[in-house]
Amino acid sequence: MPDTIVVVPTYNEMQNIGSLISSLLEAGPDVGILVVDDNSPDGTAAYVEGVGATNPRVILLKRPEKLGLGSAYITGFKSALEMGARYVIQMDADFSHDPRYIPALLEGIDGNDLVIGSRYVRGVNVVNWPIDRLLLSFFANVYTRIITGMPIHDATSGFKCFKREVLENIDLDAIISDGYCFQIEMTFRSWRKGFRIAEIPIVFIDRHSGTSKMSKRIIWEAIWKVWWFRLKALLGQL
Repeated sequence: MPDTIVVVPTYNEMQNIGSLISSLLEAGPDVGILVVDDNSPDGTAAYVEGVGATNPRVILLKRPEKLGLGSAYITGFKSALEMGARYVIQMDADFSHDPRYIPALLEGIDGNDLVIGSRYVRGVNVVNWPIDRLLLSFFANVYTRIITGMPIHDATSGFKCFKREVLENIDLDAIISDGYCFQIEMTFRSWRKGFRIAEIPIVFIDRHSGTSKMSKRIIWEAIWKVWWFRLKALLGQL
């Protein structure tokens, strides 16, 4: 397998997955794609499986049911490590994370351990979001920065590049969060371990097609769990 594996969780992403795979394959010959599909009823898994039958850089990991975003990423991270990846990139399947930034993520990982594709490190770079969602996201990150003490502008970003050493030193089985909070927890655990974290600016564009997986439960989880992370850190348990 290539040195870099991009982990992409999917659920009903048939409208996007073909174009995304094509774009990711163009990111470089040393980039592989691991799609973690939660038994999408729209045929996403079958499509990826068909592509993978002719291109060994495309791998499908099919799960029996919808088990959550955080769980999908953990499953993908473990598989990527087993495949020998030096760098693991996580991203959404809906083109809100533009594959053209992957070379910049890989360039940034030279000298760092975790690189975050950040919407807020240089102003606000979000396109096509309603103002209420934009304000929610922006102030959620301000809130997270204040409560946790992390010097990170976009702790909720789902566009990241990890060195394998980071994922090997984080207890992935101890991750208890999903959605927004999963992103915060992974960043917080990396920061607490003393890994070097950098943010590179990206322009985030709302999904091309399909529907958002965001829910009120995910938002409330993020609100209270940042306090849990802070408490665990103060007690030396995180």
